Amino acid sequence: MAKRKALGRGLSALFPEAVISEDDRGLFYCPIESISPNPHQPRQNFSDHELTELANSIKEKGIIQPILVSRTKDGFQLIAGERRWRAAQKAGLKKIPVLIRDASPAEALELALIENIQRKDLNPIEEASAYQELVGKFNLTQEALSKRIGKDRSTIANFLRLLKLPAIIQQDLIDGQLTTGHARVLVTIESPLVQKEIRGLIIKKSLSVRQTEALVKKTLAPKKPKSPKNESDYYIESLSKDLQKSLGTKVAIKRKGEKGRIIIEFYSDEDLDRLIDRLL
Repeated sequence: MAKRKALGRGLSALFPEAVISEDDRGLFYCPIESISPNPHQPRQNFSDHELTELANSIKEKGIIQPILVSRTKDGFQLIAGERRWRAAQKAGLKKIPVLIRDASPAEALELALIENIQRKDLNPIEEASAYQELVGKFNLTQEALSKRIGKDRSTIANFLRLLKLPAIIQQDLIDGQLTTGHARVLVTIESPLVQKEIRGLIIKKSLSVRQTEALVKKTLAPKKPKSPKNESDYYIESLSKDLQKSLGTKVAIKRKGEKGRIIIEFYSDEDLDRLIDRLL
């Protein structure tokens, strides 16, 4: 239980012990080329601009916080700190400070996920995909995952629902075109076609989440069924057609109770004269 609580509090709680020597598991400098990326890394998008900025900072001040790795047959594999590792390569470093930790694939993903969430480095789809991998590939329930990473179960469930959205909307979330709030409104719509239509309006009109909620509510509101026609309606419709055929122009009969109007259209003075001759 103590281990799970530590995970919820963050990476700093995982390493309370003092720095250990190079021969034991602890902090030491490791050749960059001996480290391979984490195949379960939740973060898939790394900004070149941000990496360049971090690389410049590393050249000037070095790496303040070590990356977290686990041992493999051929060297080491990243658990957390891929952005620092990439930037260190960009900065031309040959070695990088690391903390070594034995971790199963599930634990490695869990640790990488926690670090990225705490740094707010993940876009909504990356975060949702990481939850999905932990739940699906590593057979964790949403409740168990909630306890291990310190997130409400409902929050995890809401993120997982984002993966049901059409690919174009998921890409909008990755690119920052839509917010998680917009997506949570869109996910309530069953039809992917309607989801895409609303998505287009959000972007075109720069709708807020509240405006989107109002639009979706209006769109999904049941339409009032048209009143069924009675015999009188059919008679009026038939009479209009007969008059149109007889007069050779558009005729509309508007009825209100026992009263009404007959509207006969004409399109020129000659047309008017022709109609008058027919009627008189």
